[in-house]
Amino acid sequence: MKNNSNSPSTKTLIFLVQIVCLVVFLPTSHCNRLTVFFPMDANLIAQTCNQTPYPDLCVSTLQSDPRSAKADVKGLGIIMVDAVRAKAHEANLRVEELIDREPGNTPARNCGFNYDDIFQLDIPQAVEAFPKDDYKSVELGMTNVVANADSCERGFSGGSPFKDKSQALHDVAYVAAAIAKVLRS
Repeated sequence: MKNNSNSPSTKTLIFLVQIVCLVVFLPTSHCNRLTVFFPMDANLIAQTCNQTPYPDLCVSTLQSDPRSAKADVKGLGIIMVDAVRAKAHEANLRVEELIDREPGNTPARNCGFNYDDIFQLDIPQAVEAFPKDDYKSVELGMTNVVANADSCERGFSGGSPFKDKSQALHDVAYVAAAIAKVLRS
């Protein structure tokens, strides 16, 4: 038998257990133990991620963050932007290492400028837009991250020495842009 935590009978059962918990156990802390076993919507991450270009990456990224367990779609978007920031930081460290080793490396310096834009413009744009429910600006900021990562890579013939980090950033930013688009619709 397929376990479907989103079926009407399961939702009804969860609702009834929560009502009993509130009525019977309110004065004690027993309710907290019960809610651990009954998440509000176990499929929200999968439903959201299925609307992105990289569903598996989206699911694995969100499931690795404990905040996802209690997040709505907006919360999942915020978590994904935080993941973009982390991936950008990893890639930028590689850019800085290359610039330190080869100060005259023009493509590396240009990547440095791209990453300056990511940290000073693109990510802050998305972070500032979420509280205002301005998902178009979130989407635009994340699309700009993708463009900056791609621009960095195009500067190197055959790809940069940190191509894997640039690709990881590109993909997670593309997912964040897609979640923002879901929020707009």
